[in-house]
Parts: sequence; C-alpha cells; structure tokens
Amino acid sequence: VALPTGYSLGWSGQFQYLERAKQRLGLIIPITLAITIMILFLAVRRPTEVFMILVSVPLALSGGIWILYLLDYNLSIAVAVGFIALAGLAVETSVVMLVYLNEAYDDMVSRTRGADRAPTAEELRQAVTEGALLRLRPIVMTVATVVLGLLPIMLGSGTGAEVMRRIAAPMVGGVVSATLLTLLILPAMFLLWRQAGLRRVAEPTA
Repeated sequence: VALPTGYSLGWSGQFQYLERAKQRLGLIIPITLAITIMILFLAVRRPTEVFMILVSVPLALSGGIWILYLLDYNLSIAVAVGFIALAGLAVETSVVMLVYLNEAYDDMVSRTRGADRAPTAEELRQAVTEGALLRLRPIVMTVATVVLGLLPIMLGSGTGAEVMRRIAAPMVGGVVSATLLTLLILPAMFLLWRQAGLRRVAEPTA
C-alpha cells in the first residue's frame, strides 16, 4: 500500500493490548518465580524438594497446552491468567504431597530407630506408598471440584463467555496432568531421592 508522506500503519485493538500484557508479564513472571522459590525454600528447607516442586510446574502446564491445542485457542491475556492460576494450584498440590511423604518417611525412620536398625529399601517403598495413598482422596476431591466447577464456564456461551472459556480451559486440562504428576511422578522422584540417601548411609566409611 502506497501511503502519502507523513502517514503510517499500525496494529491496534486486541493485538496492542496483548503486546502490552506480554511486556508486563515478562517482568512480573520472573519476579513472581523468584519470590515463589524463596518462599518454598523457607517452607521446606531442602533444595531437592524445591527442585521437585518446580519440576512439577511445567509438567502440569503441559495439560493446559494440549487442551488449548485441541480447542484451537490462541495465546491471549485470558489464557495467561489461566496458566498463572494453574501454576499456583500445581505448586500447592505438590507441597501438600511432599508433606504427606515426609511424614510417612519420618514415621518409618522412627520405627526403625526404635528397633535399633537402619531402614530397608522395601520399608522405604512402603512408606512412600502409604504417604501417597493418604493424599489420594484429597487430590481427587480437589480435581473433581476444579473440573466440575470450571466445565460449565469452559462450555458456556453468552456475554463474556469467550474470555472466561480461555481462562478456564488451561486449568481444566492442566489440573488433570498435575494430578497424574502428583500421584505418580512426584512419589517416584521422592523415592529415588530417599533411596540415594539410604545407599550413602549404608556405604562403609573408610
């Protein structure tokens, strides 16, 4: 398009709003992540557990990405808000699971110390399994509440539904992947970490 001197073209509307939001999120997200890491470290006091919690976040977000792909939704401010809420839910669920796993581990260590012996790998596996099973019902209830509460929003229509669907979609898809992660992958990571600790204790000192 040939424009006269002194004229120019520019995109406005939703595109302009999205560009502004990207600039703000590019500043807010790193700051929020740093604060989250600091709070997690103050809460659990173990860098390994902080690492396991942080690993759970991108795995949980993968479910939200898949449902966006299936629904053919583009990245927008509403979608970003949904992912932020999903990340908070994934971190909270992982922290609670680690609390249960640590309690089961501490109980197992107390029993073996009372018997004046070191815990075995099989006892550790049973303790991790018991801790994960204790968290099974609360996690299923949380997932059912989130999914049943957001499905009407994601499938609804009417005024404002277009925005609300894009907020709810990442959370519905991500909460499913976060549940699988919390119930399967996180206990497995915890077991491998504690098994390495048992092997170091069992190794003879020079």
